Amino acid sequence: MPELKDLFGFINVFKPRGITSHDVVSRLRKALKIKQIGHTGTLDPLADGVLPVAIGKATRLIEYLDEGKGYIASLQFGKVSDTYDTEGNVTDFSDKKVPKEEIINALAKFQGEIEQIPPAYSAVHYNGKRLYELAREGNVPVDIPKRKVFVEKIDLVEFDEQNQTAQIEVECSKGTYIRSIVHDLGQELGCGAVMFGLLRTRAGKFTVDNAVKLDDITDLTVAEKYLHNPVEVLSYKSYRLTAEELDKVKHGQWIVTKDYDEDEIVCLVYNNKLCAIAQKSEDKLLTKKVFI
Repeated sequence: MPELKDLFGFINVFKPRGITSHDVVSRLRKALKIKQIGHTGTLDPLADGVLPVAIGKATRLIEYLDEGKGYIASLQFGKVSDTYDTEGNVTDFSDKKVPKEEIINALAKFQGEIEQIPPAYSAVHYNGKRLYELAREGNVPVDIPKRKVFVEKIDLVEFDEQNQTAQIEVECSKGTYIRSIVHDLGQELGCGAVMFGLLRTRAGKFTVDNAVKLDDITDLTVAEKYLHNPVEVLSYKSYRLTAEELDKVKHGQWIVTKDYDEDEIVCLVYNNKLCAIAQKSEDKLLTKKVFI
């Protein structure tokens, strides 16, 4: 069985619907009997799909992962809820039937940089508390700050006109609330909309195609089988160290090179193993985080 010190990487977990991202980490911590573990971005309990989990020293790499996300959301037109999904209290109904063409035209308005208000039932902090904590106390703020996010792609992939249900595919930046997009789309169409399902298909370089079921990760040996090498999932350029340079990195020394742009982040690699994260400064690669 591999030792904890040897586990350094990411597991692409398929989070099932009905549990939190924190629950996933807790179950893995117990199954693997390790402490150094963390997820790379919260996924709603209503949602299932890709949830990369950092193992060992890879927890120090979370900030360097590609932040782009991909989703497929299922929504129902004709309703509004206080949570923007079917888990909450319905606050309004509409008998309006929207045609496919109107939906496609409305979706175009959500592409590019947009402003959105996070749902009242979300983990966003407001005056020292999570919004969902305030909502449960009946104190939903009326001035939740808007945030700018970027939607690279948003398409209608399925539509049932009779039942007024649809699926949309979204490629977006970190921090985008798909529930807010669904709610705002319903407001734009004048009929309301709530989300009843959400699949995260991508988180950075991790995709749903190679995600592993949570129940399948039972011990360290299995975890090692599904471990992704940080070199393969980070989007930065790599510098291949010589044996002499490897020794320098171990002692916190810089690497001299004229390659790369000023301030560029670079992975220092030896034998396909990530040794350090460095940053270019003048003619040097200065180590920021060392993993050897």
